Amino acid sequence: MPREVQYNDEMRIGISCYSTFGGSGVVATEVGKALAARGHEVHLLSPSVPPRLLGFEDRIIFHEVTASPYPLFEAAPFSIALASKMADVAEHHGLEIMHAHYAIPHASAALLARMALQGRLKVVTTLHGTDITVVGSDPSYLSMVKLAIRESDAVTSVSQYLKDETWRTFRVDRPIDVIPNFVTAPANPSPRCREWLAPCDMPILTHISNFRPVKRVMDVMRTFERVRQEHPCRLAMVGDGPDRVEAETYAREKGFADEVRFTGKTLDIEKVLACTDVFLLPSATESFGLAALEAMAHGVPVIATRVGGLPEVVRHGVDGYLEALGDTEAMADDALTLLRDPVLRKQMGASARTRALETFEEKPIIDQYEAVYERCLAVPKTTVDFGGSPR
Repeated sequence: MPREVQYNDEMRIGISCYSTFGGSGVVATEVGKALAARGHEVHLLSPSVPPRLLGFEDRIIFHEVTASPYPLFEAAPFSIALASKMADVAEHHGLEIMHAHYAIPHASAALLARMALQGRLKVVTTLHGTDITVVGSDPSYLSMVKLAIRESDAVTSVSQYLKDETWRTFRVDRPIDVIPNFVTAPANPSPRCREWLAPCDMPILTHISNFRPVKRVMDVMRTFERVRQEHPCRLAMVGDGPDRVEAETYAREKGFADEVRFTGKTLDIEKVLACTDVFLLPSATESFGLAALEAMAHGVPVIATRVGGLPEVVRHGVDGYLEALGDTEAMADDALTLLRDPVLRKQMGASARTRALETFEEKPIIDQYEAVYERCLAVPKTTVDFGGSPR
């Protein structure tokens, strides 16, 4: 849906993110697009064009970050290349803020860029989850993640759960703003994909992820295996990653491969969700659960694990169901309840859509980011030496 254009005092903002299909890259790109619609100049830095940055976007300039190989290095130093690109773009385009989505390498690189510019750049860091719960707690990176959090001019997290985990893991004595992810009202495309995903108009269960171990793709398969035995249905597996082969092999060995569609990475998530009846997200952890929120925006009830930030998004028994980690029997029972009771499914879907579009509406969330930027810019700029002390 087109965004309402609202021109405020223009800021020049850099946004650094991964270009993968994961939540941090999606959120960073959508934040950039929303800021550009408000009249700000946005410079997006990433190794390649993020999937959500399709075609020409007014007031958004993309900068590709590449690390040049050099015989002395065993691996190309991407962090240094990113910091150098940040400093160059900030210098030549007059950026005031570098918004780093993910603690490393984005926030740490932004701090280096700030040093290179003698403090003439504010650094805002948004924590998304695994940069704290997995990467950040690894002893190999813990000190650098803690430095990035401590030295950023402002830090935000996508959920209260993640804020609490950050304080628990790093013991950082600094404020962290909780700014959740957001969705815009979907265009509700014609669900033509149902003809391919589910012949005979069978209900469709859908899972969307990067198929990493934390997403517990095999729990999706086991849940569907049980559901299909009691109610005719189909499963759409959207995405790709290291656990796809195991899931495909399992479906073949159990004799229901023809009932599952592995679509691979697709950019047109809206079409798939428009065909979906129940969304499955049995993750081991989710700092927020953006995929669940996008499903809810389409009026799809969500069955997920009661972990991380998911209870801040999905209300058990209202927008869907939350079950214990690994309890595929309970998830299957929930799915069967929804498939056997279309009225309940429609009611929960309507509740999910209302919650997604009202509680996680774009405008107030972008207002919060603007307020963080303005707060940072109101503080006098300082020059920081490599010991982290103002000069």
